[in-house]
Amino acid sequence: MSSLQGKVAVVTGAGQGIGAATAIRLAAGGAKVAVVELKEEFGHNTVQAIRAAGGEAIAIGCNVTNGTEVEQAVTHTIERFGRLDILVNNAGVIRDNLLFKMSEDDWDTVMDVHLKGSFLFSRAAQKHMVRQRYGKIVNTSSTSALGNRGQANYSAAKAGLQGFTKTLAIELGPFNINVNAVAPGFIVTAMTKETSERMGVDFEERQRAAAEQIPLRRVGQPEDVANVIAFLASDEASYVSGQVIYVSGGRR
Repeated sequence: MSSLQGKVAVVTGAGQGIGAATAIRLAAGGAKVAVVELKEEFGHNTVQAIRAAGGEAIAIGCNVTNGTEVEQAVTHTIERFGRLDILVNNAGVIRDNLLFKMSEDDWDTVMDVHLKGSFLFSRAAQKHMVRQRYGKIVNTSSTSALGNRGQANYSAAKAGLQGFTKTLAIELGPFNINVNAVAPGFIVTAMTKETSERMGVDFEERQRAAAEQIPLRRVGQPEDVANVIAFLASDEASYVSGQVIYVSGGRR
């Protein structure tokens, strides 16, 4: 894979899990990274890890559902690094429950963070990408987009991101902007651990049980997803757009 040297990336929800692994992976390839989190301090560990490895990164506090804050985050990135080449829409939350127990707030929160947040950041970023006639946008979907009990809100949001991805690929393609999505399966993160706790299931046991149902016979790590995102953000993927790549060990 070619270097990402000289490229500038924004990764939302990059304080932990897949987002942190992605920010670190892009920086390892030579990109300068803006680590976006709800509060700036939430991104400090990721920034420190990048800098310790010799990379360049800044932490930006931003509520992805607030259009003004999103515009400010993109502007701050460009003021600091001079351009914007890569956007990874990864910020996400879960508010799992069966439909009859799900509140309007549970629904709205998940939709706003996943869908509205991706819309706002993509809209803000594309202005600069169109001007320079170059850009890579990668959205984080999920295998839950195919349906998952207790996740009507999350599944709908992640399915929506797939349609969003394919539409942006059509609209932005003429400006040399690639738009793709990754759809992770069972990845070991704080979010999946939280789900296990909600279910009252031991996290280690849940991982073992999940691995038995996955063709590769293991659960995923954040780095497994980060590596695919890094490929989609690279020029090796210059003829790949409008695609949803499932990173699930062979299970759908």
